[in-house]
Amino acid sequence: FILSSRAFLADPDFAAKASDVVGLYLNPPQSAVVLCMDEKPSIQALQRAQGWLRLPNGKAITGQSHEYKRNGTTTLFAALEVATGLVHAGHYGRRRRREFLDFMNDVLAQYGPETELHVILDNLSTHKPKRDRWLARHPNVHLHYTPTHASWLNQIEVWFSKLSRAALKRASFTSV
Repeated sequence: FILSSRAFLADPDFAAKASDVVGLYLNPPQSAVVLCMDEKPSIQALQRAQGWLRLPNGKAITGQSHEYKRNGTTTLFAALEVATGLVHAGHYGRRRRREFLDFMNDVLAQYGPETELHVILDNLSTHKPKRDRWLARHPNVHLHYTPTHASWLNQIEVWFSKLSRAALKRASFTSV
């Protein structure tokens, strides 16, 4: 890795957090599931105007016009299962603790209450409350945080990047 000095200096626990996350990738706990989770907020549903031809698969062939109609926004929550590449996703109108916990409950329901889950997250405040009653009720869920300014350690960011380039950029949507 080529580490940016900004990331290293911004988080005094950089080495410990990075080692924890990379350790989960290289040597996941036996019989546990490792998930990379994050959200992509404010995804706009833009309906392209004149100069755009919308295809049946949702993609658009572009012309010269830059006109569009806004049909709302959504926040996409996603969790990537590291071992299989399976992505669990859900979209919400907002990005608060309430939506985060709703998504986490949906993910937990996919695996069952007895499955040990290790979830890699960034340091967003909705992921780290002061007194976490939800986490106390779910002892099989273990949260692991990437270092500050090191979102590149979270594999779900790669998935979001591919989603943006392949499905969202230049596409035309009539609704969220």
